[in-house]
Amino acid sequence: MRVLKTLFFSTALLCCASTGPLMAQPALLDARMYELVDAVEADRIMGDIRTLADFGTRNTFSDTLSATRGIGAARRWIEAEFRRISADCGDCLEVSTERTLIEEGSSSRAVRDVEVVNVLAIQRGTRYPNSYVIMAGDIDSRASDGTDGVTDAPGANDNASGMAGVIEAARVLSSRSFPTSIIYVGLSGEEQGLWGGAHMASVAREEGWHIVGVLNNDMIGNIEGVDGVIDNRSFRIFSEPTPVTETEQERRRRRFEGGEVDGISRQLARYVHRTTKLYMPEMNPTLIYRLDRFGRGGHHRPFNDAGFAGIRIMETHENYTRQHQDIRVEDGIAYGDVVEGVNADYAAKLTAVNILTLAGLAAAPPAPDQVRIGGAVRPSTTLQWDPVDDPDLAGYIVYWRDTTAPQWQHMRLVGPDVTSYTLEGIVIDNFLFGVASVGRDGNQSVVVFPSGRLRR
Repeated sequence: MRVLKTLFFSTALLCCASTGPLMAQPALLDARMYELVDAVEADRIMGDIRTLADFGTRNTFSDTLSATRGIGAARRWIEAEFRRISADCGDCLEVSTERTLIEEGSSSRAVRDVEVVNVLAIQRGTRYPNSYVIMAGDIDSRASDGTDGVTDAPGANDNASGMAGVIEAARVLSSRSFPTSIIYVGLSGEEQGLWGGAHMASVAREEGWHIVGVLNNDMIGNIEGVDGVIDNRSFRIFSEPTPVTETEQERRRRRFEGGEVDGISRQLARYVHRTTKLYMPEMNPTLIYRLDRFGRGGHHRPFNDAGFAGIRIMETHENYTRQHQDIRVEDGIAYGDVVEGVNADYAAKLTAVNILTLAGLAAAPPAPDQVRIGGAVRPSTTLQWDPVDDPDLAGYIVYWRDTTAPQWQHMRLVGPDVTSYTLEGIVIDNFLFGVASVGRDGNQSVVVFPSGRLRR
C-alpha cells in the first residue's frame, strides 16, 4: 500500500497566488482521484443491494438468529464483507461491532428490549490514527409500521443503497493508505430513533476521537421522483448552519461578526460540493441549507448533536411510494422499496462522490487551528492561524466570498511558513472569510471559519 503522492500541482498558481489578483477556484488537482472514480463498479454495488434486500427485512426488531432472514443475518454478512475486503489488502481494516441495549419504553418506538449493533471497519491512518473521516450507511429497513419486524421490508433504496456504497468505498480505498483514518460503518436502529448513530457518537466523545467529518448516505439510488422528474445527475447535500453545541458567547459573537451559514457541517458540505465539481463536473450537487429533509432526520444528526461535523448525501428526487411502505399495489400504484426501484449507475456515481471526499480529506493536512480575523474600519482584512505541523504541507489557502454567496469565490495561496496574511483592498464588512491547509498533492482540508478576533 502507498500514500497518495503528487500528480499535478499548479506551479503557476504557487508562484503568483499570494501576490496576484482575485481568482476563482484554484487549479489544484490530484489526478489519481480520477482513477478512484473509475474503480467504482455499479454491478458490484447492485449485487450488494440485492443481497441486502434478499434478507427479507432488516427491521431493528426482526430475527437475529436466522442465517438468511432478518437484521442479524444482514449485519453478519456486512461484517464478513468487511473482513473479506480486509483480507485482500493485507488485513488493513480493523473490523469490529459496537453494541448497545435499547430498553423497552425508553422511547415511543422501543416496543421491547433490543440490542442495536453497528458494524465498523477502520482503515487506520499512517500519521493521524485518531483522526477520522467517516462514511456511514444504515443497515436497517422498515415497512409501513416501523416496529414491525416480520413483514417484508427489503429496503433496497432505503437504505441498502447507502450501505452498499459504504462497502464499495471500503473496497476501492483500502487499496491505498492515507495519513488520516477512514471509518466505513453500517449503523443500526435508524428508523426507530437514530439509535446506532447516537451510540457511536457517544463512544466517539467518550474516547476523544477527532472526527474530521461524517458522510451519512441515506437513499442514494432512486432517480424517479414522485414529482415526475427522472434525474441521474443531481444530488442533495444537507447540512446544519451552525453547531447545536455552540455556547451563548459564540452565538453573541456570531451576531456581530457573521457566520450564520458557516458552521463546521456547512463547511463539510461545501467541501463535498467543490470536490464533486472538480473531479465529476457532470454531476450537479445542491447545497441544502437545512439539517435534513423538512421535519425528518438521518444518522448524521446524532454526530451533530455531539458537536461533530456531519452531513447527509442523498438523491434529489425522492419517491415516497417506495419509502416506509408495505409491498402492495393500491389504486394502480405499486408501493414498496424493492430492487427494481434502484438505479445502479446512479448509486455508483454517489458512491464515487463519497470516495472522492473521503480520499481528499484523508490525504490532506489537518485543517488550521485558531483562525482569527481583523480589519474593522480598515481598507484591508488580516487573517491569522496556528501553524500546521505536517511534512507534506504545501501552504494555506485564504478564501473569501460575498456574504450571500453559497460557495467560496476567491482565494490566495500562501506558503507553508505563512501564518498571517493581509488582503489589501478587501474590506472585512463586505465578505466572509476562511482558511484551509493544502498538501503537496493538491488535497485540501476543510475551510475553517474565523473563531476569534485579532486585536489591533
